[in-house]
Amino acid sequence: MSVTPFVVTVPGSTANLGPGFDSVGLGVNRYLTLVVKEADEWFFHSDSEDLQDVPSGEDNLICEVAKHVAADLGKTLSPCEVKMTSDIPLARGLGSSAAAIVAGIELANQLLGDVLTDEQKVRYASVWEGHPDNVAASVYGGLVIGTHTEEATNVLFGGVPEVDLVFLIPTEELKTKKARGVLPETLTHRQAVRGSSVANVLVASILQGNWELAGKMMSEDVFHHPYRNKLVPHLDEVIDVVLHETDAYGAALSGAGPTMLCLAPVNKGHEIKSILQRRFPSFEVDVLLPAKQGIKVEALTSLTEA
Repeated sequence: MSVTPFVVTVPGSTANLGPGFDSVGLGVNRYLTLVVKEADEWFFHSDSEDLQDVPSGEDNLICEVAKHVAADLGKTLSPCEVKMTSDIPLARGLGSSAAAIVAGIELANQLLGDVLTDEQKVRYASVWEGHPDNVAASVYGGLVIGTHTEEATNVLFGGVPEVDLVFLIPTEELKTKKARGVLPETLTHRQAVRGSSVANVLVASILQGNWELAGKMMSEDVFHHPYRNKLVPHLDEVIDVVLHETDAYGAALSGAGPTMLCLAPVNKGHEIKSILQRRFPSFEVDVLLPAKQGIKVEALTSLTEA
């Protein structure tokens, strides 16, 4: 079957927002883009610095996911040449692997004739990733709240929050496996109740636009901050500076870290960035926005081809 060239764009994401552990995600305006053309064999390549060392053949994560989806549907895929472009840093807590998983699902979806609903894409991605926060944010954009088990995945879209996002991005990577390795196997009933109540108030305050309360809840997480701060030594200091020296609402680890996220009032992001850059000169500090949409697919034109 002949493949008409196309472009897939998938936003990155930040997850948890503190206590919304493995449940709350937010799409951000950094992107992974695939330019897909028919080829005799699978070939993945990129000019993006962060993607120089990713596999070029069928062992590429995007290809593995795409072929898995096709096999699950009883189909096979025509091989393609895929040019990848990304400004999502790897292993920094901005959803690089989730974006790749979602891109692989959409690659299969397009090659099979656009057969999947968004709900099916989220289910495939959550099963692969193990939780829905980052992947659902990449599918839908905006804010997502979800829960996932082996039997079912349920995700709600919470709109596109009107905030600036200020990220402090360390130079070092932190693999999710290592970040998960420091988490306890169990919490006491009292800790679990406290953690879930804080997460509930976080979500409710975001949906009501009560950003001051949302920021307060971000810093009161009990699920992962107390354990991961040993891997991100500046976390507590960043949260303190954000709360007491800036107009930001609050701060938290972005996903598993080591990137840290600040929620800021609209149009205040660059002012807050300047303060944080002076206080933490070794970090890259960047102002982003919530992604207004998730997966986007377009026909390849002469402009994108260039």
